This record gives sequence, C-alpha cells and structure tokens, in this order.
Amino acid sequence: MTCPSRAPSALALLVPLALLALVALFPQPAGAASAWPASLTSVEAISPPVPSRTPDSAATDSPAPSSAAPQDTSALQFHGFRAGARLEELAAVVRRGGGRMRCDRAARDPRVSECRGTVTDSALGGPVDVWISAIDSAAGVVALSAPVDAERLERWRRTIERRYGVVRTKAQGSQRMMQWVRRGRMLRLTWRIERGERTASVSLVDGRVLDAWGAERATASP
Repeated sequence: MTCPSRAPSALALLVPLALLALVALFPQPAGAASAWPASLTSVEAISPPVPSRTPDSAATDSPAPSSAAPQDTSALQFHGFRAGARLEELAAVVRRGGGRMRCDRAARDPRVSECRGTVTDSALGGPVDVWISAIDSAAGVVALSAPVDAERLERWRRTIERRYGVVRTKAQGSQRMMQWVRRGRMLRLTWRIERGERTASVSLVDGRVLDAWGAERATASP
C-alpha cells in the first residue's frame, strides 16, 4: 500500500538543521572517529511511520502485533532512556545500568551539553555506549550504540515493536533503519555491517526540544 505524500512540517525541516548545528558545536579532532552515531549524522526529515515492514536479512520477520495487545503511544523510550528527559533522570538510568555519565558544555553555546557514558545492563545484552545532547539540561537527542550479533539485534527490535508496533525496514546503502514517531518524538533503530562487524544504535530525538532551539538560533542570526 502506498502512503500519500505529505508536505514537510516546520518540525520536520528544523530538526535535521538543529542536528547539524549540534554536530558543529562539538567538532572532533582531526582523524578521530566521530562520537555521533551514523544514524544521526545522516538524519532524514521526520516522517510518519508506515504500517508494514519488508523482510530484511539482518532481522527476521515477526507477525504484526495483535489488535488486543496494549500499545504504548505516550512517549518513546528504550530501556528507560527517553528524549526530552532531564539530564538528572538520564544520569540515574545510567547509574542503574552500572555506568557513569560525563557531560561537557559547548564553548559557543553554553546552553548545549554533550554527555557520554557506558552502561552494562544485562537487559541490553552487554555493554552499550550512551551519547546525549541536551539543551538547557533537556535531552534533545539520546543515542545508544553497540556491536551486536543477530540475536541481540533481534532482541532490541522485538523490545521496541512490542511497545510501538511493527514498521517497515528502510535501506540506505549498507544501512538498515526502522523508525517510530509519536507526538513530535522519534525513535530510530539503525544497524549496518562494516568490516565484518554489525553495529546497531537506538536514537531517540525530541523534535520539540530541537525545534525550539533551532527556531531561537534562526531568530538570533543576523
């Protein structure tokens, strides 16, 4: 079934621009690997999820959830991490996962903080790197990434689908992506194989936080 096209909203246009601006605030040293997950540096405009999913070699198909299954549509989260949360809340989630979080402020915009940490929660299947970009201590972007085998990736996918339903897998080169959108927030599961290793990331974006920040920057620009 083909979904009708929609004109991009102001939110859909501003969020990718705000993400690019956040990248510029935290430049990486020459030759260093980027701290930004690839799923975010190539972020697309937020679009509504589609109701079906095509088969994919990296994650096996599962039946659509029963209509009687409860669906959580209030706020997108993954193992306690959610975009829009305060840094104090996310630091507590990291501590419960056996990790610690360190934050630095951007020199050019002290409202913006970049936080990094690692959690070792067994529910995630092993160590996971956590990266957060916050504006005025509210997380605009939360990303969790780790090397995964097929079983671990499948566990992540099923965890998300049980809460938010089945969506189509999209391909972009060697990268595969599934995306859910709820009330201005986005959750994206991305995976790819590079040099024989599969890496997956779960990215949570609060469009309203980025939208407000991007609009303020645009207004303040000469």
